Amino acid sequence: MEQKVIIRNEEQKDWEIVEKITRQAFYNIYMPGCVEHYLVHIMREHEDFIPELDFVLELNGDVIGNIMYTRAKLINENGTEKDILTFGPVSILPDYQRMGYGKMLLEHSFQAAMQLGYDVIVIFGSPGNYISRGFKSCKKYNVCMENGKYPAAMMVKELFPHVLDGHKWIYHDSPVMAISEEEAERYDNTLEPLEKKQLPSQEEFYIMSHSFVEE
Repeated sequence: MEQKVIIRNEEQKDWEIVEKITRQAFYNIYMPGCVEHYLVHIMREHEDFIPELDFVLELNGDVIGNIMYTRAKLINENGTEKDILTFGPVSILPDYQRMGYGKMLLEHSFQAAMQLGYDVIVIFGSPGNYISRGFKSCKKYNVCMENGKYPAAMMVKELFPHVLDGHKWIYHDSPVMAISEEEAERYDNTLEPLEKKQLPSQEEFYIMSHSFVEE
């Protein structure tokens, strides 16, 4: 049967299913349970959320994936601020992962971001998931954290070449990304119970999230 794929902006009718997809996609991957569905729940109300870059992917009429963006900023050595983007979470229902649907959402959103005038995206994630989509180590673009470190999990994509050339940049996330794990757990406890487990992927995440690229 021919697969019919539609990518469109998320609507309020999608909110519950998107949160459910996000929860299923991330549960026990990075920690026992997850916080990503709570981030989705609170992100839509935040001033840094960008509704125009909030997309769902429908397969044969059913929503199976989602991507959401927020504003972030870079500040260079002269104190000049640059408005940029970050996305996350990117969620695909587990039964449909590794089939190219995440790639479709990413590429669609990149084009939409360019049309809105954005030229840089900074994300945190597993490099293996994103380098094929044009992301590179933050070190290669001279983009660091406020402490001057270059996290191995922090990657940068220029939507237009060379827009970051010639400067050192410090990355500043949207405040909405600073999730309270306690509040996330309280929210999770109001939902259908899922079993929390210790999985090897959690140790892999710990190692990656505590690793840095040296000079």
